[in-house]
Amino acid sequence: MEREQTPRRVPIRELVRYYLRLGLLGFGGPVALVGQMEREMVGERKWLTKEEMREGIAVCQSLPGPLAIQVGIWISYIRGGFWGAWAGGWAFILPNFIIVAALGALYVHFGGLPWVTAIFYGVSPAVIALILHSCYRLTKLGMKDWLEWALAAAAFVITVAVRAEVALVFIACGIVGVLYYGSLFRVRASASRTPSLLVGVPLLVVGGGDVPVGAMLGKLLAFFLKAGSLTFGSGLVIVPFLEKGLAQQTGWLTEREFLVAVAMGMISPGPVVITATFVGYLVAGFWGSVVATIGIFLPSFLLVLIVAPILVRYRTNQNVQGCFIRGAYAAAIGTILGASVLLARIAIGDWLTALVALGSLVVLFRWKVSNPVLVAVTAIIGLITFPLLNPAWVFVK
Repeated sequence: MEREQTPRRVPIRELVRYYLRLGLLGFGGPVALVGQMEREMVGERKWLTKEEMREGIAVCQSLPGPLAIQVGIWISYIRGGFWGAWAGGWAFILPNFIIVAALGALYVHFGGLPWVTAIFYGVSPAVIALILHSCYRLTKLGMKDWLEWALAAAAFVITVAVRAEVALVFIACGIVGVLYYGSLFRVRASASRTPSLLVGVPLLVVGGGDVPVGAMLGKLLAFFLKAGSLTFGSGLVIVPFLEKGLAQQTGWLTEREFLVAVAMGMISPGPVVITATFVGYLVAGFWGSVVATIGIFLPSFLLVLIVAPILVRYRTNQNVQGCFIRGAYAAAIGTILGASVLLARIAIGDWLTALVALGSLVVLFRWKVSNPVLVAVTAIIGLITFPLLNPAWVFVK
């Protein structure tokens, strides 16, 4: 079949304009965002060939980092060069940052009011349903054989039972994937070093406690650099990682506040990992939101611009094609489910919240309801029922 003609270079200002609009209006998670880019850039604007789009998706799926953002950076790179990648990528992120930082400011200002507690009484169980539904979609995309399900089950048990460091679970499952699916013992030694490109930055220990603002910003940056390096395919992958680090290890957020942060990431346009912006605002104000946003997204830029060309060059290598990622992806499914169980203990505490969670699941599976609409409806339910039931177990700091 004749190869499609490669489109010409796209001006950086056009890339910026497109991604500002996508970042402002793009809802539905990574699959929907990537689908929208493919429909508009290949079909309507003719900026890409189908082959270029498929290659970009395949390469970005083989890297840690939020998929939609990385595909956007990839497209900006091949059509706008190095500076086009930086401009297009941050243009994609900017509308989300402004929206979520504003929500963080409103939450900090009004967080102690009873109506805020009432809203999240209704919204929190819906968030659990959103996580479970998205996890189901991820299993349909990537789970293919018995080993992946076994790794997912092991990651689930570890997350629920001992709340082990999620990064170690990812790495261990990735190594199992290389050993089982790859050709580690049948290729030259250079191929065996491939997984090290995918593991991300070294593990960092971040402590809690009262610290100066500058030191806290440094801790936020280190924490989110680590989180951004361990997000395979969907922003939901970092939910268990963030829950452990923010609510258990550092004590920066209560578990209820963490659920609020996840909800903010899910109802805003763009990638779910924009949750980091909200967390940063709660921990250290506006500059905390800036630092957290840079930390969560910077690894995506570096990986696409440095590692992706290497993966394209060696894409026929079996280990590079995704053996490590298959194991890590399975671990992601298990840890997301485990985190759902742990968070459900905080979000669901009576018959109404159980009914909201179950009803939200039914609505998500039966009808194509957007995240903002579901959250809005359950927020209204919370506002109406909270003063009537007055549940003593609900606490929002």
